[in-house]
Amino acid sequence: MPEAETPNNAASAFDVPRHVAIIMDGNGRWAAARGLPRAEGHRRGVEALRRTIRGAGEIGIKIVTIFSFSAENWSRPASEIGELMGLLRRFVRNDLAELHKSNVRVRVIGERADLEPDISRLLVEAEELTKNNDGLTLVVAFNYGARQEIVRAARRVADAVKRGELNLADVDMDSFAKFLDAPDIPDPDLIIRTSGEQRLSNFLLWQSAYSELVFVPTYWPDFDRAALEFAIREYQQRERRFGGLVAQTGS
Repeated sequence: MPEAETPNNAASAFDVPRHVAIIMDGNGRWAAARGLPRAEGHRRGVEALRRTIRGAGEIGIKIVTIFSFSAENWSRPASEIGELMGLLRRFVRNDLAELHKSNVRVRVIGERADLEPDISRLLVEAEELTKNNDGLTLVVAFNYGARQEIVRAARRVADAVKRGELNLADVDMDSFAKFLDAPDIPDPDLIIRTSGEQRLSNFLLWQSAYSELVFVPTYWPDFDRAALEFAIREYQQRERRFGGLVAQTGS
């Protein structure tokens, strides 16, 4: 991974994808490699998120989706979960005003039932405060699992059919997609996973059908604008066919 500084106008040399999704992986391993507690890795991961959102906006990316907390993460030790929830609380309280000032719109996907009341309120507050912003859209996948999302959508379809609002014969891929958590958000052009792992881990399985995947060795706390641009340049080398002829990458 190149370490060189990237000029502010470097992104102008290439088109950027409209929607980039990121699996922010490697906080714990970053900390372990430095003899630090995992909590410090998560704290430094929040700093990387700030850098990435700022860099994405400067580059011209329109939508960033982050895998902030998976439905499977509840199996982690209670102390680590408590630290992660504390970071979420601090991020919203400390960064929401700045995101709003920067014209960022926040969206949240994932299951909200059974969340702690103050966490639910913070998620609603973030969405309500920024709902009219028209700059970068930050989609936060919180308590999220792609299989769970598809099951939720299937239940919504079944309810709509039962109520007579939808004919079963009319259910196809397009109509089904309208029942997903954020049907108005276009599918990601590019999905980045940090830390060298090469799997989606139950992230955006429906939406990633034709996304380009880029896996970078960098642990998330070290991720920055240069790493983001490196991944985008890799994306630019791809030929996107969508099952047919070659499609041009970029927005």
